[in-house]
Order: sequence, then C-alpha cells, then structure tokens
Amino acid sequence: MPDVLVDRAEGVVTVTLNRPKRKNGVTWPLIEELVRELENIAGNSGDRVVVLTGAGGAFCSGMDLSESVAPDELRFMRRVGQVVTLLHEMPKPTIAKVAGPAVGFGCNLALACDLTVAGEGAMFGEIFAERGLTLDGGGSWLLPRLVGLQKAKELVFFAQRVSGSEAASLGLVACAVPDDELDKVADDWARRLADAPTLALSIMKKSLNKAFESSFAEAIETESLAQSFSFSSAEAKEGMRAFLQRREPRFRG
Repeated sequence: MPDVLVDRAEGVVTVTLNRPKRKNGVTWPLIEELVRELENIAGNSGDRVVVLTGAGGAFCSGMDLSESVAPDELRFMRRVGQVVTLLHEMPKPTIAKVAGPAVGFGCNLALACDLTVAGEGAMFGEIFAERGLTLDGGGSWLLPRLVGLQKAKELVFFAQRVSGSEAASLGLVACAVPDDELDKVADDWARRLADAPTLALSIMKKSLNKAFESSFAEAIETESLAQSFSFSSAEAKEGMRAFLQRREPRFRG
C-alpha cells in the first residue's frame, strides 16, 4: 500500500497521507512520494484544487522518529522543506482537512496550505521543544504571520497544544467545524474552488503570499499589472458574459 493516496474527481485532487498505524508519521519514502505527487498536480491543468488530509482519523503526527534519516539529515530536511514549498507555491488553491492530531511537522504541513479546515476535536501542536528539536516545515515563517510574534513564541516555547476550536479562535486555521461535518464543509469548499477562475485565484494567491514582503506601492503596481493581464483572459470574458446574461459564470474549460 502506498504511503500517499491520490484521488481525482471533477478537478478536486484529494491527497491522503496513508500511514494510519503511525498516525501518518512522516518518513523519507512518504516525503518522496508526496514531493512527486505535488509536482504532478502543479503541472496538471485538470487539477483545480488540492485537499490534503490523513487516513485513520489523524492528519499527521510529525516525523516518525522511529525511522532514522542519518547520516543525510540535511538532505532529508531540504526535501521536507520542498513539500511545504510546493504547497505554498502551488498555482491552485490548497485545503488542509484536519481531523485528529496535526503536530510537529504535521502542524506546519497543514498551515502551509492556503486554507485549513479543522474538526473541533482536532489537535494542533508545535511540539518540537519537547523533543529537543527546532522548527521545520516553514513554521518559523508561517506562525508569526498567522497569530503574531508573541503568540507564536508562546506556542513554540511551551510546545502548546490547541484544539481545532482554539486554533480557529487564534486565527491559526480558517475555521473549525463539528467533527461530523468536517468532510461536508471541506468538500463544499473544494467544489466551490474547483468551479472558480483558477488563473485569477493563482495570481491572487501569489500576490497575497508576498504581502508581508512588499511595500504598499509595490503591491499597487503588482495589482495593476495582474489586473491588466486579467482583463483579456478567457475567465474575465466569461465572468463579464455571465454578469450581463444574469447567470452563474462557468469557468471550467
């Protein structure tokens, strides 16, 4: 059985970490599979939105410390970094659907997605300090932007664990829903994004990802260039036709 399962349905690609007996703990083979699948998705125009989740009632318990990556720790960590970079730079929306634990690297793997939908009973934790380890998976970049520097330090220094509900109240995740509604909400978001204008979403994602590194003047210029390009796109033409014809736009194809 592969460590990563991929299912495609009407433009929605569901990527499932598949080591349920280890709560989807990350190993070198899993990372290599995940890199390969995400690269394939990024280049496949038929894939319009990505849903990342875990099998067996857990999202990801972080690194599986029972399996050594010595003596190539640096090479392994750079591959780990490539996974979250692929999610961050994916030219289409990504959703993390989180049930159960998302801790250590698993927490930051979820946060690297554009939107994180969690069950209220999910558990997020930056537990690195408890293992004598440091942040990985983009946590040092993601956390301050999501919750602010002071709260990020608190979560990290004390290896705090928060429920899905608490994570939503902190702004760590987009929303938390009752556990039995998680699939329904995530599926609805994925379907809506798959029906959306993928080129426009890709451009907006790239701009928003640069928001904290750009000046206001740079943002205005980036918006001007992007919008002038968008005006002539097939998506914009369809959006205008739909508006004038008083119907829902059909952006697929």
